[in-house]
Formats: sequence, structure tokens, C-alpha cells
Amino acid sequence: MCTVVIDVSTPTRLLAVRDEDPQREWDDMGAWWPEHYPGVTGIRDRRAGGAWLALDPATRRLAVLLNRADVLDLPASEVVSRGGLVLESVVGRSPEPPLRTHGFNLLEVSPEHARVLSWDGVELTETPVVDGVHMIAHDGLDDPATARIATWLPRFRAERPAPDDPDWSARWLELLAESGELSPEDDRAIIRDNHVHGYPTMSLLYCIAAVSDAGAVARSYTLARPGQWG
Repeated sequence: MCTVVIDVSTPTRLLAVRDEDPQREWDDMGAWWPEHYPGVTGIRDRRAGGAWLALDPATRRLAVLLNRADVLDLPASEVVSRGGLVLESVVGRSPEPPLRTHGFNLLEVSPEHARVLSWDGVELTETPVVDGVHMIAHDGLDDPATARIATWLPRFRAERPAPDDPDWSARWLELLAESGELSPEDDRAIIRDNHVHGYPTMSLLYCIAAVSDAGAVARSYTLARPGQWG
């Protein structure tokens, strides 16, 4: 139940919040895949070896994975981890059905376009992300039925950064901090504790990133306490 805010412009910029089980070990931003994905950096999941968010400055691509519900009917032993999709995406190999993974929204960003590939266990669909500010979580792009999107998307759009603003993330981070004043169990919250919703995941970190003709860059920031802003 991660959250991404993206401004498709020149450059395209995003703020991504990762929700994961705090007991699932992970590694912060780094070049963890030098043999198979040289030059790629990202947030690594130690258990499966894939990535939540990754980027390749050489190809100027970035990808981030958000879980979503599915109707996949496979034994657990046959299900493939979704983290490998992120690494493949940033080197130019987007997923194609049939897929043996649980449901996801895969946000792909390059200087030319941004899109969301969504898999529900049966069908893979594509949603272009057009110019402007958008949000995505566990359902569709800009989904008004998702409480945090309905609450915060108008605010992020009102604070759309100027293309030439070197401190473009400052106001968005102020909004993220403001959202952190909500209880992490409130469904409107971006910094979340999802136990009350039936999931063992909590917000662990956030990233700010930008993609342009000059390259792709990202910085990550670990929260001091899972599910808590301050």
C-alpha cells in the first residue's frame, strides 16, 4: 500500500513512500546488482533480491512497484517475486503477460513518457501518466475512492513545483509532514500503519527522484520509526 506522487513535466519528479513489513529486511539505496544490472541503483529487498524502486542513469529510466489486489490462482511455491520487474524495467524490459506474480502497479518513468502497468493476476493493462500532478497507491491512477488520494491530490496539485525550482521537493515534503499529523491508522494517511486494514506493512522510508534528458537521480530517507513521520 505504498504511495507515489508524480509531476510529469520537464523534468518529471516524484515523491514515493514505501510501505513494507518492518520485519522484512532491506537495503537502502545502492548499486546492489553489479553483475546482472551494472549501473542500476535502488532499494533492495534482501529476501528475494529484487527492488522496490530502482533507476538507471545510463538509460534515464526509473521504476517503482506498488502492490495491489489480484485474483492469481497459483500455489505459493510457483509465485515469482515482483521485485525483479523493477530491475528489468529500468534496463528496458517491461513485463509482458502471462505473469506468475501477485498484483501490482508498476510505475515506469523516462524522459519521453510515464505510465502505469497494472496486473490483477489475469490481465496486464497500461495507463499513460500525462502532464501534471498525479497520485497512485494500491488501485488506479488518481483513484478518487482511495482516501489518501482524495484528500491529498488536490493539495499536491496546488503546490506543483516550477520546472526550474532547484528546491522543488521542499513544499511537497511539507505536505508529507502535514499528512503525518494524521494517525497512521487513518485511511487518509500517507505515512501509514496498515495493520488495522489487515496488512503487516508500515511506512518505512520515502524517496524523492527526478528524471530528465540529463539523467535519473533519487535520494532516500529512512523514517526514524516505522509508520511515524516525526
